[in-house]
Amino acid sequence: MTQTHLHCSCGKVRLDLTGAPVMSVECCCTSCRTAAMRMQSLPGAPQIMTDYGATPLVLYRKDRVQIAEGAAEIAGFRLQAESRTRRIVTTCCNTPVFLDFEPGHWLSLYSSLWPSQTRPAVQMRTMTEDLEDRDQLSTDIPNPRKHSGSFFFRLLRAWASMGFRAPKVAVSRDFEFAPVKP
Repeated sequence: MTQTHLHCSCGKVRLDLTGAPVMSVECCCTSCRTAAMRMQSLPGAPQIMTDYGATPLVLYRKDRVQIAEGAAEIAGFRLQAESRTRRIVTTCCNTPVFLDFEPGHWLSLYSSLWPSQTRPAVQMRTMTEDLEDRDQLSTDIPNPRKHSGSFFFRLLRAWASMGFRAPKVAVSRDFEFAPVKP
C-alpha cells in the first residue's frame, strides 16, 4: 500500500497517509468557504481557496491518517458551537490541515498540504448551489448542486471496507481566532 507523507508549512506537524484517497473534491458550500476565508486570513497561512471560491479537499478514511509528529501543534475550531464539523489548524504556522465531520469515518484534508506536482486531481465539485455564480465553473468535472449519489457511494464503499467503524480523531485543544472587527 502506498505511503504519503505531508507536513505543515514550517514542518513541525507531519501526517502519514496510507493507501489511496476516497476521492478528491472542491467543496463550494457556504460553511467550507467561510471557514477557509477565516483560516487563510491567519498570519502566514497558505491560500487554500480557488479563485472562484471553492475549497479543494482530499478525502481519506480516518483509519489511514496518522498524525506522526507535532500533535501538540494542532487545534480545532467550529464555526458554531453546536456544529458537528471542526476544522483542524496548526498553531505553529497556521496551516489548515483537515476538516473532521466527527460522526463520519473520513477526514477531508486540505489539498494545499500536497506539493502541486503530487496533488490528487479533483474528481468533482460539491454543493455548487451555494455559489453566487455557478455558471463560472468549468465543465471539465461534474458540478452537482448538492452532494451526488456518486459522492455518497464512494463514502459508503470506504465505510464498508472499514467494517462500518468511525474512529475518533484526538485533538486536545481549540483554536482561538482573534475577534472579528465589525
